[in-house]
Amino acid sequence: MATSGIITGIVSNLVTVSCDGPVSQNEICYISTQGTKLMAEVIKVNGRYASIQVFESTRGVKNGDRVEFTDKMLEVTLGPGLLSSCYDGLQNDLTTMTGVFLKRGEYTPALDSEKKWAFTPEASVGDTVEAADWLGEVKEGWLPHKIMVPFSFKGEYTIKWLAPAGEYTVNDKIATLTGEEGDVDVTMCQKWPVKVAIKCYKEKPRPERIMETGVRVIDTLNPIAEGGTGFIPGPFGCGKTVLQHAIAKQGDADVIVMAACGERANEVVEIFTEFPELIDPHTGRHLMERTTIICNTSNMPVAAREASVYTAMTICEYYRAMGLKVLLLADSTSRWAQALREMSNRMEELPGADAFPVDLSAIISNFYARAGMVVLNNGKRGSVTFIGTVSPAGGNLKEPVTESTKKAARCFYALEQNRADKKRYPSVNPIDSYSKYLEYPEIADYLDKTVEHGWVEKVNRTKNIIRKGKDAADQINILGDDGVPMSYHEMFWKSELVDFVILQQDAFDAIDALCPLERQRYMLDMVLDICAKEFEFEDFEECAAKFKEMINFFRQMNYSEFKSAQFEIYKAEIEKLVEQYGK
Repeated sequence: MATSGIITGIVSNLVTVSCDGPVSQNEICYISTQGTKLMAEVIKVNGRYASIQVFESTRGVKNGDRVEFTDKMLEVTLGPGLLSSCYDGLQNDLTTMTGVFLKRGEYTPALDSEKKWAFTPEASVGDTVEAADWLGEVKEGWLPHKIMVPFSFKGEYTIKWLAPAGEYTVNDKIATLTGEEGDVDVTMCQKWPVKVAIKCYKEKPRPERIMETGVRVIDTLNPIAEGGTGFIPGPFGCGKTVLQHAIAKQGDADVIVMAACGERANEVVEIFTEFPELIDPHTGRHLMERTTIICNTSNMPVAAREASVYTAMTICEYYRAMGLKVLLLADSTSRWAQALREMSNRMEELPGADAFPVDLSAIISNFYARAGMVVLNNGKRGSVTFIGTVSPAGGNLKEPVTESTKKAARCFYALEQNRADKKRYPSVNPIDSYSKYLEYPEIADYLDKTVEHGWVEKVNRTKNIIRKGKDAADQINILGDDGVPMSYHEMFWKSELVDFVILQQDAFDAIDALCPLERQRYMLDMVLDICAKEFEFEDFEECAAKFKEMINFFRQMNYSEFKSAQFEIYKAEIEKLVEQYGK
């Protein structure tokens, strides 16, 4: 018999319920009030009392209202039709709602139950299968969407019946499996709780190759591994969202999942209006065809904001089980942490730093750990690469969310207000940022084979030039132009050369927006060859003028077709300057 209860207390979205039976942590329940049913989640159990957070406004809810528990956690529906969709954190389809906003108590279906999909069987009757094994395939756009044995199945099953090739809806039976509990029917869709990681794979090895993003400051200096984790902290207006959009458009991934967690409504509207118009540079098709958007704006209830990142990650794990490369971009995990803090404060829990929950670091680490590359039961590989943004108050990178995320993520791309003010985009600070994947021998071997032998050493040499240039700039600012030797000016302008050629990139230029690794290697080799030379100048003004001239030719090279006739002209002009002044 299902457990029910009576409301005994209300504090905003936090409701206390007196239960007449057992309930469990994270169980979903419904509040019956004013002719509607509001969805809520159990977040604390204390004796016969349960604290539940409501996913919607609690206006009109009163003591004595009845609550029905479902004995299930918050689940998402997984199946064909997820791509090109826009959902909120509860997986309500925002394109099918009846008005501008979802009405209270209105829950829309996640998948179109009437659309038919062309199913092609891949298994055979009599085969032994287990959870996540592939039964067949449908085409979702141009991507292969595998129909799998539901993740919730335990043990081995035998295929008793498998549907022949043909068109079916997501709710049509496509297989009958026989196991210890008897016959079970399988459809194209299944459900899975969002706060439980999908672990239906053979092993989870260390990352062994990088994920190309087309952004030089990332791929060249601090690459992220395929199946790796990274985060982008920075003050407001420094370009976090634009950088994420560039990575989404150009990243080497099969599926993109965008999670807008607690973002301002205008930014969410930009995602909804711009993404359908973006052209995928890898395929020439619309980027939205391989993208799913999970959106919860900052004016939505706190519980829904918290759920959005878990919903997005579960969808990513689903596509990873198909052997696909998935990229998850969350903007912003700070709003997620603030939602956790809001609920913790309402429950009067012992606060941690800045009133965030004491276990904030563990929550963030557990979430980041769900990303990664996996080896599936059939030997194929799939991956989830996760990059989140952090919006620290006042640009303070020492606040708890940034510090906790640093412990979990392997890549750190610190955006700097000073660089953004100078219009040096992407405004990633090359000295503060890092990628721990460069220390992995597997990644170093991969870079040696695919880019250039000794590539990591060149990257470290480049960072050293930038670091020395910053030190020289500090000395020049303190002592003046004439107060330091010419070598300091030369050192500074060499670092400026690296900055303008490698670090800065025009995300709106048709050519420079996407920079393949081959082009990055070519440009870095040219820059390092110049920086390895010693130059002879009469004074610092001549030094600045000639390096500015060189930088200008490099910038035009960046905006020219790689290895084109115009590209070669700029290259010749640079070589002429180097020959004239360099030893």
